[in-house]
Amino acid sequence: MKNYIILLLCFTFNTTNIFGQQFDITADYRVRYEMRNGYATLKPDTVNPANFITQRARITFDYSTKNIKLRFSPQNVKVWGDIATTSKNDLYNSFHEASGEILFNKYYSFKVGRQELDYDDARVLGNVDWAMQARSHDALLLKIKPDSNNTIHAGFALNANKETNFQENYIVGQYKALQFLWYHNNIKNWRVSILLLNNGMPYIVDSKEKIAYSQTVGGSISYKKNKFRTEISAYLQKGKLGLNIVNASNFSLKTNYKITDNLITEFGVEYLSGKATNDNSPDIKSFNPLYGTNHKFNGYMDYFFVGNHLYTVGLTDIYLNAIFEKNKFSATLTPHYFAGAANLYNGNVKMDKYLGTEADFTLGYKLNENIKIDVGYSQIFAAESMEVLKGGNKSNANNWFYLMLKINPKVFSYRTETILKNDTPTNFNRN
Repeated sequence: MKNYIILLLCFTFNTTNIFGQQFDITADYRVRYEMRNGYATLKPDTVNPANFITQRARITFDYSTKNIKLRFSPQNVKVWGDIATTSKNDLYNSFHEASGEILFNKYYSFKVGRQELDYDDARVLGNVDWAMQARSHDALLLKIKPDSNNTIHAGFALNANKETNFQENYIVGQYKALQFLWYHNNIKNWRVSILLLNNGMPYIVDSKEKIAYSQTVGGSISYKKNKFRTEISAYLQKGKLGLNIVNASNFSLKTNYKITDNLITEFGVEYLSGKATNDNSPDIKSFNPLYGTNHKFNGYMDYFFVGNHLYTVGLTDIYLNAIFEKNKFSATLTPHYFAGAANLYNGNVKMDKYLGTEADFTLGYKLNENIKIDVGYSQIFAAESMEVLKGGNKSNANNWFYLMLKINPKVFSYRTETILKNDTPTNFNRN
């Protein structure tokens, strides 16, 4: 029966006289329970915690030959109970990725379609894999790899609501146009990355659409040797957003040391510029991480930059990580010290910049290579300044808990290693 299936796949993908093909099917199913009790904002006195279960069901098809790569990744994302048990339709079916890549030679390739853009530590461009729907872009990507140490990517995107005969205003609520250039270099123990990103956001003047471009320029440099690793990154943002001038910055430093084979400690500090609440100028002085994986940064309770906190007082985040891993078990404890980067006022009263302290604790256990269980608990101890900034009551027990199951098997893998003649594989491996 297996041979018939393999032969059918060979016919389906026209394997005659084509050298070296790979076809893989992988699954990604995850389900997560959450209790939110002051998540992303302080809990008011008159509300109860939220309890819900979300899930992702995604399957990814990867097909490649010597000069072609195809990826199709349909997914369904849902909250349990968001539709009736007798409903004919589901709400959130989509393609997370649907892309094709042409490999001209070992130095150049060209990728087009729906795809993830995930670079460096994902501060500015990331796939947001924590979110069930994740993030992907409709883009064109040119890849250049002149040698094993250097990589260059150039990306372009142009968005529209739908097919039209004449121009219409873009109303989806994201960039209208995007261009970026990314360079990465490995030099022995050093890693250097540079990013130039031009972000075109639409705005309306007299009912007509215009595009304002802001530029994010920066990168990171890291050094790793033996048990020690350190990384510094910095970004500047210039240009315009609508009619307003953008002038913002971001800086981070993190250093980790492997104390034992199982224990790593990490110290880090990040600064994201902000704008004082008594600053009446129209200029935008608050750094925007744009399309990064923001849940990864500044505490797991997502008080900052995950759909909120933009264009306000910014942030200074000082944190310490303790990471323990042994066999199938892992544990992480991360306390954060949060302060505003710019001054915060309550009326005419200048508030302390200290916003609060958050403690994140996570546990992970791998049942096997395809199944993992994660559990996490976070608590924020907010200052009065956080109340002024966010609302709610700092005296409430503001916390968050989650329990997640992830199942990620490789469902099928097929590879040919020699030329296929007469529509029949003459030599193949089954994985």
